[in-house]
Amino acid sequence: MTERLHVDATGEGPPLVLLHGWAMHSGLWGGLVDRLARRHRVHAVDLPGHGESPDPAQFTLDGVVDALDATFATTPRPISVVGWSLGGLIAMRWALARPDRVERLALVSTTPRFVAAADWPHAMAPETLARFGDELRVAWKLTVQRFLALQLHGGEHSRALLADMRERLLARKPPSPATLGEALALLRGSDLRNDAAGIEQPALVVSGERDTLAFPEAGRFLAARLPRARFELIAGAAHVPFLSHPDAFGSALAGFLDG
Repeated sequence: MTERLHVDATGEGPPLVLLHGWAMHSGLWGGLVDRLARRHRVHAVDLPGHGESPDPAQFTLDGVVDALDATFATTPRPISVVGWSLGGLIAMRWALARPDRVERLALVSTTPRFVAAADWPHAMAPETLARFGDELRVAWKLTVQRFLALQLHGGEHSRALLADMRERLLARKPPSPATLGEALALLRGSDLRNDAAGIEQPALVVSGERDTLAFPEAGRFLAARLPRARFELIAGAAHVPFLSHPDAFGSALAGFLDG
């Protein structure tokens, strides 16, 4: 039987699920939760093996979707999902697998393929992601902190945000090195470029103008491939626009969710 995930729930209204990124936990959303809870029942999820959620047998897209299904099996109405980075990939797979449960998607700093290829220049070099995997086996804590810095590289307010994110990250127990490695392998091996065309739910794709992990060009591609999507670019933002530019991001998200 699939174990339920840890969820922090607050607010009243239509259900809204937040899915975080690699190596993070649900406490990284910051003030966005309070803002959304004014009009929604917000469910901030710790992904399997992250934060307070139990370790999975193996961290896979389908396994995470099964865990989400088990966790929200009794939720009475269709769910809107906000997925950030890795959470966006998971949100897309959930929408494909359970269109009866997922009503709409907001995909934040999400790319359908995280590594570059001959036919996909809008991503980081495979060697960069592979290096993170090698470093995880030696010094996982320093590797995760370097990944935090990379998320904010080139964006506005990066110095203050980095200190804040490091503090938030350490507020909950860290993922195991095994889970981190499996989740990193998922990022390295996933390619949802073709699958995106089968997602019929309304979608919002939000990219940071200066994102060096999920390139804005990848966001534009994803919005064009999704049948019912629109694209929002947050000027001056890197990979974490909901923290670096909360007003611009909040306005874009509210316009989509309430539309």
